[in-house]
Amino acid sequence: MAHTITSMLKDGQQYMQTWPMQKQLYAMFPESRVIAATKLSITVMPALAVLTVAILLNVQGYEKLPQALALGAFFMSLPMQGLFWLGHRSNQPLPPSLNNWYLDIHQKMQQQGCALQSPKSKPQYKELARLLKTAFDELDKTFMKRWF
Repeated sequence: MAHTITSMLKDGQQYMQTWPMQKQLYAMFPESRVIAATKLSITVMPALAVLTVAILLNVQGYEKLPQALALGAFFMSLPMQGLFWLGHRSNQPLPPSLNNWYLDIHQKMQQQGCALQSPKSKPQYKELARLLKTAFDELDKTFMKRWF
């Protein structure tokens, strides 16, 4: 299935909002670190881009305008690169080992009485994110320790 850049950015934003930011997941998945870096870059990079362009133009003059704008554009692109990576990742199918883990967690959550949709036959990372978010939100910590 082909995805446009805008749909990938939207998927990345949704995935960033869905992924549970839990310390147990930091060692297992790069998502938590990418999300933290992306959120920081969304906050910091616009100001850094403007500041960089202003300083370069002030110090080196307007003959360096193309280079200053290119550097500013680079800083502005960093948050989008993080969202793009997250969007791409969210649409990737789980590898077999994670697929089995997903099914195991899903089954045990249903046994605990969680209301869940039926498990996907070929789940993607976004389905894993939804399942983990539900698990962290609805199950107690002692039950969660069995998986981590």
